[in-house]
This record gives sequence, structure tokens and C-alpha cells, in this order.
Amino acid sequence: MAATGVRMGVVGGSVAGCAMAVAGVRAGADVTVYERSAGALQDRGLGIVVPPALHERLVGAGYLDAAMPTAPVATRVWLTREPGGRSAREFARQPSPVTPCNWGLLWQALRAATTGARYHRGRPVLSLGRTAAGRAVVRTAEGEETYDVVAGADGHRSLTRRLLAPSVRAAPAGYAVWRGTLPPSALAEHPRPRELLREAWVTIGFPGGHGIFYLIPRGGGAGPDERLLAYAIYATPPGRSPGEVAHVREIAERHFPAEWAAIVARGEHTAMTCHPVADVRAPLTADPPFLLAGDAAGVTRPHTASGAVKALQDALYLEEALRTSASPAEALRSYARERTPEVARLVELGRRLGRAQVERAPDWTAMDQGAVEAWCRATLAGATSYLYADAGADADAGADGPPEAAPDAAAEAG
Repeated sequence: MAATGVRMGVVGGSVAGCAMAVAGVRAGADVTVYERSAGALQDRGLGIVVPPALHERLVGAGYLDAAMPTAPVATRVWLTREPGGRSAREFARQPSPVTPCNWGLLWQALRAATTGARYHRGRPVLSLGRTAAGRAVVRTAEGEETYDVVAGADGHRSLTRRLLAPSVRAAPAGYAVWRGTLPPSALAEHPRPRELLREAWVTIGFPGGHGIFYLIPRGGGAGPDERLLAYAIYATPPGRSPGEVAHVREIAERHFPAEWAAIVARGEHTAMTCHPVADVRAPLTADPPFLLAGDAAGVTRPHTASGAVKALQDALYLEEALRTSASPAEALRSYARERTPEVARLVELGRRLGRAQVERAPDWTAMDQGAVEAWCRATLAGATSYLYADAGADADAGADGPPEAAPDAAAEAG
């Protein structure tokens, strides 16, 4: 069936929510989006990366405008600090095509594609329920509405998930990720890192953690030479508040090669955030008339770089299910069969990547090309990842890599 006549509510108007709204509109549904924030979401978020094939599919399907700026690169470069010195040692290169984006620009593109949906900003959903006839009830301060389908795209603290799986709780990893962006001027006096970042995204390994670096578009008509430098740094937090920029600078000074330390430790951040790493997943991604999308369905450790990728894949599958199923309930059951195993796979992959890169990080200074390739194969253990193109990767599957959009519009990283 086409979803003509189907009433669809979407809880959350961020990337996942806008993608769900586009899916519903394209399938023919009457869509209403409830976004709790009254502010401008385009100002949130940091870096995000999607597989090139998924980006092309989203453009072809009309979810994204081809004019949305991106900063594609094809290679991953591994660096560490030379033992006993401060210079950078490159110890591996791998094919790893990715399409980095600016979270705010991605949200704007998806929001523009929701034409035909009603988008209520500053209207939080207070509670959800079911009618005796099995329809969904959405309650806000303005009253209540009933829907044939409600998509919970309300992030890692999802109200919708609490309705479907009230006993599910997040499992902390015991370490944190610091994310930020630096202006183009941070690279001005460092030509070697600047040239490297024009062709690659970079992993810097250090004892007990690693950092990810890559360029993202700035927006506002800014050109390639005006891209922001996005980063994510994983480590065990100090006793004091881990959100301090001072701690990121301390890590950089202590562990990074000299040029990279200067960029991070002395650059003026345009944005900076920190949060503890954790994961959580719902046992089912749909129970008609409700479904879960993006971080509401499952939060993986950000090494998987799957937050926004998963949400976009969720939307594409929902559109197909609504178009081809005999009823909304059948569409959601099909969605659950497809998306639930993927969430479980990504959560497990994230745990494995976290153990390998932070909790039991190798001696990066002893690694070389062959050691990295063997380490990647052992870490993936047969799993697919678009960032490991030479290891049988699935072109649309999320995995360890540069930052993406994380819970509540923060960025996510590998």
C-alpha cells in the first residue's frame, strides 16, 4: 500500500526525526513532527560522516539536496608520536572512503525535505499511550492527538523507548569522548597536517586512547580552504569535570605529535563538548503502532559512527515498508524484523571496538601497516564496516570512524 490516509506522528525533530518525516511524506502519510526545542537546531552538532554510497542514495531519493556541502576523503591515516621525541610517525594507511558533513547543514537539508509535514518547534511530548483500538496517542501541553503510526526519534533519553522497553538502561563504558571543532586558522601555520587532512581522515593513537581528526564544511558559502577541523578524543576522564577544554589540551600536549598538539592545545575552539561513552538498545525497534529510530532504538559506542547513519537507514527502510505493506501494523512489523538485528549488531561491534581502541588499546608506537591490518581483522571478527573497505565492508553499514551526530545533536566519533 501507499500510506495515503495514514496519520503519522514523529517525536523529535532532529536528524532522525526529520528523516522519519521525509520517509512518511514520501510514502504518502500525513505527518506531524513534535520537536521539544524552541531553538535553532542548525546551530547544534559538530561533525558527521556517512558512507559515500548512502549519501548518493539519499540524494537520489530526495532526502538530501545534492548542493549540500560535504568534504569527501578516501583514506584513513594512522599516526602516533615518535617514541622519545615529539615528531609524528605515520604507521599505516588504509582505503576508507567517507563523506564528512556538518551536522547543522545535514539537519537543514533534511528539514527542507520535510515539506508537506507539520513541524511543531518548542512542543515537547509529555506522554504517549494507546487507544482501545490500538492507535497511538501523543499528549502535549496543547492537548492530545491520535495516530496510526508514531516514530520515536527522540534520542538517547527516548520517551518512546521507555514506553516500549521500560526496564532498559544504558551501560556505561567507563571512559569519555571529547568532541570539538577548530577554525581554519588553527591549521594555518601547520602545512603538513593541513595537506594530509585534505586527502584523509586521521587517527592518532596514544596510551589508553586515540583521537580522530577530519575536515567538515563550514557552510554559509565558505569554500574548501575554510573548512572546520573536527575532532574526537577518547580517554578515561580525570577526577575533575571531563568537559573542560583544558583537559583536551592537556592530552594533546602530553601525547600528540608536536604539530598536532599545537593545533589542539593552542587553537581557539569554535565548539566543544564531552560526554561519557555508553550504549543501550531496545529489544524491539517497533511494536505497532510505535517504532523507534536512530538513538531511540539504540545508542552504540560512538566508535561505530552509526548514530545518524542508522537513523537515515531507518528512514529509508520505513519508507519502503510503508509503500509495500498491506497495513501500517504490517509495515512496522517488517521494520522491526529488519532493523532490530542491526541495532544489536552495532551495539556489539561498538563494545568490541571500544575494548580494542581504549580499554585495551595496543602499543601504538609498535604498530606498522601489517600489524594494523591484522589488528583490524581481529577486532572486526567478521563484522562489516564501511570504514574498513579492504575488509569486506558493507557500503551502507556503520562502524568505527570519524565523528557523527551523537545523542541530542552532539557529534559522534570513531
